[in-house]
Amino acid sequence: MMLEDLYRLLKSGHVQAQGVVDTMTQPVVVLDRNLSVTTANNAFIKTFAVDRDDVLGQSLFDLGNGQWEIPELRHLIESVIPKAAAVVGYEVKHDFPSIGQRTFLVDARRLVQPDDNSSSLLVIFDDVTERQRQSAEQEFIIAETRHRMRNLFAVVRAIAMQTIARSADVVDYRDTFLARLEVALRAQELAANRDTITFDTLLRQAVGELGAGRLETHGPPVQLGGAKVLSVSMIFHELATNAAKYGALTVHDGKVTVTWTVETGPRARTYLSCQWRESNGPRVVPAEEKGYGTELIEGMSAQLGGTSELKYEHGGLVATIRIPL
Repeated sequence: MMLEDLYRLLKSGHVQAQGVVDTMTQPVVVLDRNLSVTTANNAFIKTFAVDRDDVLGQSLFDLGNGQWEIPELRHLIESVIPKAAAVVGYEVKHDFPSIGQRTFLVDARRLVQPDDNSSSLLVIFDDVTERQRQSAEQEFIIAETRHRMRNLFAVVRAIAMQTIARSADVVDYRDTFLARLEVALRAQELAANRDTITFDTLLRQAVGELGAGRLETHGPPVQLGGAKVLSVSMIFHELATNAAKYGALTVHDGKVTVTWTVETGPRARTYLSCQWRESNGPRVVPAEEKGYGTELIEGMSAQLGGTSELKYEHGGLVATIRIPL
């Protein structure tokens, strides 16, 4: 074989080998026996936003701002050739120059050659930053779902236990229980589908058909976080239920007006101060003993870190609810 033919053959093999390396979508470098970079593929150059000339000939542990200079990683890579070992999935979290915070899994193996006597290393970098972020989000969502299901079960159990103690008959118990359960489930749906919800939207959803066409609302736009949705829904559904049974919503001309403001309280905390006022209804008087509805309103308000006050005025019930935002 002529020298020119041999050169052409070697060049063709080198070009083909470089093409294989550059075709890989994962960042790849080849290191010599001194752990200096002899080859870096296009994915490596693009991923780490570096120039090829700044990488070739440099020690792996001197690249960038020394991100790979980790004693344990150095020890593992230095052991690959003499011990015929391999580094698999070594995790490196670092604030890399030009690309910011990233997490990579590093694999290192001896380069395979026909004589099985290679002193070069093939190092592959797998960017798992996004994968880990999505995994963490999924775990958070699962944990949050479990937490909300536990809360919902506790609410359902409390509704069942309290409602049966107060109802006059089985039909009344069934209807009251199912109505309260429906409100709880709708509130959970709202909380699960968005981070926040406007107070006016939540109020109208909680009152529902009970106050259709007879509910007036006045107040500035206020956003409530998902953690407050269930308790606030239960409070105002209970007020609407009482109005439909005993108050303004039992008569044709009766109506409910809800007004609210945002106030600053102690320690500069912001509060939603809301007033539920019934008018044009029958005269109402306090019950001889505190019912489940009153206990629910007071208990949910306290659970939110707020307060509640019920006044039985001549024109109808007036409830003042304060909730920290």
